[in-house]
Amino acid sequence: MLVNNINPILLKIDPLTIRWYGLFLAIGVLLAILILQSLFKERKYKTELLYDLVVWLVIGGLIGARLGHVFFYNAKFFLANPLEILFINHGGLSSHGMTIGLLVTTLLYRWIKKVKIEQYFDILVIPIPLIATFIRLGNFFNSEIIGKPSTLPWAVWFKRVDPEIILRHPSQIYESLIALTIFIILYVIYKKKIFNLQSSIFNLFLLLYFSTRFLVEFVKERHILFDNALSMGQWLSVPFIILGMWWFLARYIRHVTQNNKNV
Repeated sequence: MLVNNINPILLKIDPLTIRWYGLFLAIGVLLAILILQSLFKERKYKTELLYDLVVWLVIGGLIGARLGHVFFYNAKFFLANPLEILFINHGGLSSHGMTIGLLVTTLLYRWIKKVKIEQYFDILVIPIPLIATFIRLGNFFNSEIIGKPSTLPWAVWFKRVDPEIILRHPSQIYESLIALTIFIILYVIYKKKIFNLQSSIFNLFLLLYFSTRFLVEFVKERHILFDNALSMGQWLSVPFIILGMWWFLARYIRHVTQNNKNV
């Protein structure tokens, strides 16, 4: 039997508290910056732009992730305790909120800085699944976003959540491995130049990440939006899936139309 009884606090030296989640998040962000730096230099883009943009994206992504958790999953509690919104160290970040935050921040950056940032989308999106990989590891160490009860050989007893033995899907590990796989796919596609159209990797990320997120929700303890319906996470994933599918379908239709004209 696999038992998760990990203390979420890695180190505590008053008044400093270092949590596993924070460490994993920092590692993910650092690796993402290093990868982006390499890709920017490879394309001979200005790294000064990258460093400026990264500051914006880190702040915007965290704000979006926090507000997403607040309004998508626990609005009643936070409206009654508004100061708790500021205490991000108490836990509570939303991947959908982070994605929205990143998109809004990018648009604001484009508008304020007058930079045509669309040309960077395919590069900027590549390390995002890698950050998600480490975030989900942090969730596992926090014993949060747990899975449904399971009899599978790799099911885990989250002792800090369930005083009595209940074996559950390690859904955080599922999502971590999936996100890592998506990162590898995007990176290989970019390096091999499999897709040449601008925004193709960006939309592939939307399609892959949120469709797999939709599927993993079936083995998670879910926040149901409507009775006997999809979870909140699944409903929030649907617009991103549709956007990714629409982009590829529109390009396919355009390709077929052009070929027919040339016949």
